[in-house]
Amino acid sequence: MADEVAEDAVEVNSELSAENVFKTGPVAVLTQVEKTYQLDSVSVPVIKGVNILVRHACFTVLLGPSGSGKTTLLNMIGCIDRPDKGEIIVADTKVAELNDDQLSDFRAKNIASAKKRGNRVPRLLEAVGLSDRAKNLPGQLSGGQRQRVAIARALARKPKLVIADEPTANLDSHTGAAILNLMRRMVERYEISFIFSSHDPDVIKAADDIIFLKDGLIQKIQRKGVGESSR
Repeated sequence: MADEVAEDAVEVNSELSAENVFKTGPVAVLTQVEKTYQLDSVSVPVIKGVNILVRHACFTVLLGPSGSGKTTLLNMIGCIDRPDKGEIIVADTKVAELNDDQLSDFRAKNIASAKKRGNRVPRLLEAVGLSDRAKNLPGQLSGGQRQRVAIARALARKPKLVIADEPTANLDSHTGAAILNLMRRMVERYEISFIFSSHDPDVIKAADDIIFLKDGLIQKIQRKGVGESSR
């Protein structure tokens, strides 16, 4: 089922070879990125001079304890939040140079697009076990069901980059495995890049790159087929 859904979910002309994946430029680059939040009169540094390269057509997982800065990093890569210092490049664009309207347009084109998804959503809902809930309102779905709908919608948008915080949380093992298989197929054959935070062992096992984060700093990066680097 996951293979069949992937065919419907993404329109492509050719498959990627493993060699081409490594030769293609990164989908996102963070250079000396810092982020501090102000809580009343207290400044709380969350991200402290982070350098990250998110490889094109790879499955990247952020791994770290609660409070390590994973969600903040995802928000900045997803252009939801801006860094206080440093540079972020996504899809060859310096996002700091975009105003709010341009940033919204950029996100719609590269990270999420609501267009042309009508024919894909029913098949994706079937893949996540919710075809019988297509006409339900959000309030009529459980937390886990809403999570599955969110995943299906993200995959239907045909973006260059999919970003999610704990994407398989609240999913049963069968549905989680189906979603993971679908995402892996899209990474390996259709050039869609994924970056997630997760503590799910199956998600971590499937990752091409694992970025270990602690106290707002990169501890090390493991890249499948490349080796390990420390930060």
